[in-house]
Formats: sequence, C-alpha cells, structure tokens
Amino acid sequence: MEKMIIHGGAPLRGTVTLSGSKNAALPIMMASLLTSEPLHLSNVPRLRDVKTAMELLSQLGVAARWIDEHRVELHAAKVTSHEASYELVKTMRASFVVLGPLLARTGRARVSTPGGCAIGARPVNLHIAGIRALGSKIQFRHGYVEAHAEKLTGGRIWLDSPSVGATENILMAAVTARGHTAIENAAREPEVQDLVQVLIKMGAKITGAGTHVIEIEGVERLHGAEHEVIADRIEAGSMMAAAAITGGDVTIANAPIEHLEAVATKLREAGVTVESNGKGLRVARTNGLKSVELRTLPYPGFPTDLQAQMMAMLTQAEGTSVITETIFENRFMHAQELARMGADILMKGPTAVIRGPSKLSGAPVMATDLRASMGLIIAGLAAEHTTELSRIYHLDRGYEALDAKLSGLGARIERAPE
Repeated sequence: MEKMIIHGGAPLRGTVTLSGSKNAALPIMMASLLTSEPLHLSNVPRLRDVKTAMELLSQLGVAARWIDEHRVELHAAKVTSHEASYELVKTMRASFVVLGPLLARTGRARVSTPGGCAIGARPVNLHIAGIRALGSKIQFRHGYVEAHAEKLTGGRIWLDSPSVGATENILMAAVTARGHTAIENAAREPEVQDLVQVLIKMGAKITGAGTHVIEIEGVERLHGAEHEVIADRIEAGSMMAAAAITGGDVTIANAPIEHLEAVATKLREAGVTVESNGKGLRVARTNGLKSVELRTLPYPGFPTDLQAQMMAMLTQAEGTSVITETIFENRFMHAQELARMGADILMKGPTAVIRGPSKLSGAPVMATDLRASMGLIIAGLAAEHTTELSRIYHLDRGYEALDAKLSGLGARIERAPE
C-alpha cells in the first residue's frame, strides 16, 4: 500500500500531455467480444482499471496482450465462458458493460452486479430494461444477472436518464440484433461517441452519436479494426484546476478542447485564463480566484467527474461558491477531508456551499473514491506544509503516472510506503 506526499506552494508551469481516456477505453475493450477478429487499440492508458478489464476478458477467452507501452491487441477468436465473476466486477463498475457484447456474441451472459467507487447507488435497471427490450430473458440469481436470447431483435428504447453505461451496453447488444434499434434519451458523452466510432470501424451501422437519439441497423457480423482512444477530458479538467489553484501557467498539449467547453466556461468565470495557444490549451492565473456557481449535469454539462477537483479549487476563491451535485447522491465525501485541511464548506443535501478563500494547511487525508483523490491532491498543491494522501489505489484506477506528470510541472509530490 502506498500514499502520496504533497508539499504545497509551488505554482505549476510547463506543458503536459494527457493519457488516453479510461472511460472510453474500457467499453471499447469490451467491444472486442463482438468479433472473432483482432481489435487493435492505441493510446490505451496503463491503469489499474485497464488491467482489471484485460483480466476479465482473458477469463472469457479473449487473448489480451500489450503490444507496447500504450497499444493493446484483443482477439476473441472463441469465447470460452459467458460469466463475468464477482471477484472482478466488484472492483470496477465499468465491467458491467460486458453484458451486452457477451450476450450478442454467445446468446448467454452471466454477469455479477457491479461495485466500484462508493459515490452513489448507480442502479443497473436501465441496462436491464434496455437489454430486455431487445428480446432477452433476464433473471437475477445469487447476485448475478443472467441473460439469455437465441437472437436479439431491435426495438425502441427510452432511457429514463441518459446513462452512459446503459447506452453503451444497449449499443453493443444491438449492433448484431435483427432489425432496427433506436435508443432515445441516449448519453451524448464523448466516450460514447468514441465507442460508436470503433463499432462503425468494425462494420456496425450506427447514426446519431452525440445526439439524444442513437439509431442502429443490425448487421450479421462484425470484423476487426484499429482505433486510437481519445484523450482523457477528465484528466484535462483535473490539470486545469491544478494549474488554476496554484496560480500557474500550464499548456495541455493534446487537450480535447471541444469536450471541455463547460469546464472552460466555469474556469473563466472564476478569473482563470483558458485559451488555445497553438501548442494546446493554455490555463493560467495571475490574479485571485472568484466564486462561481455550478451544477453537475450529463454531457455537455459540467461533468460530475470534475466536481471534487472544482470544489478544491474554489476553496481559494473570494466569496461564496455553490456546487449542486445532480448525478450521484454520495459524491461529497471529499468535503469533510477538505475541511480537515481548513476549507470552509457547508453541506445542504445535494448542495455544497464553499466560503473562501480559506487558508489550507497540509494534513493526513484519505481518498474516498477516484475523483475525490484528485481533488485532495489539488488542495494539497495549494496548502501550506505537507499533505499525506492515503488509499491512493483509487487514484491509480484513473490517472496514469500522475505524480510524474505533476512533478514535470514543478509540483513537489512523491509516493511513499503507507
């Protein structure tokens, strides 16, 4: 077990390059089950969750191997199992999107109900309703979802909320289903769009990605493909908040600028310079931060995955900031850790009121989930003295070589044994 030690007070300066998107890579890896031909992926981040996904696919019979540092080959010549075990699914919620492609390929799937970060209920009922609408019989037994269908058939599916995971699961189940499928109130996230691009390269017929209605014409079979995973917009937003809180000047070389409009808007409201400078996206701050109000929303709204990072930054803003969390009911657990560092945060149900600027002081803090861990690191970068962050296995699920990247920008940060 390791911890992260952060010595605050150093402004971040320089250029950083983002890793590939975890949230795009994981469902794309599951899409390898849809074909007996190899799927070659580049820009795949070296993360704990990616390792878990490769272990899961290997258990199902997929030959999964790293070709080099960030390239993966996945070859499901023959699927040898239809069960995704509790031992792996409990550690990574995204594993549940194996249900759709496994069912489409083999006609059967037995998938454990998921685990992951403890940030809210995140029920799988939308996934199940969509798969049922395609003609699958589904039962719940001993903590597993068991699905069976001799041949899936297209249908019209309405999602009560634009769930990313449900949209991805239904998409992968529908691409080889008989006839036409329409997913209404579909998720519009860039990661969903990236999955669609891969499926189209594999021979799927899909239109409407990035809109509220995705339409699929089922095809008989899919083939292999090559694809480069998009850059991680959540890592980009995290680096933007880190640059802002330290009064730094950072260029993100490969920032997906078109995916960051909501984040850039709120940072500009807070007094931060965010501009494209020909070398990438430049984020800089020379004056004090100003308070803002924000509400997390499905894309293209402000991402819930950047709420903790933004809260940390706003502890240094003049005035009263208000954050309303609309996606996950338990996603304020980092607030009490920030308060241990000196932040003035008042919780009112789904709303956090942050009064600033607060004088942050380094303290021992604990990561409660993946994005909370990044929020606490950002706070540590601006705090006096030393912050020690424990349980950083959460961090390693979603940020590749974060300590090295921040060190390259001038941060004083290091790993140490717990």
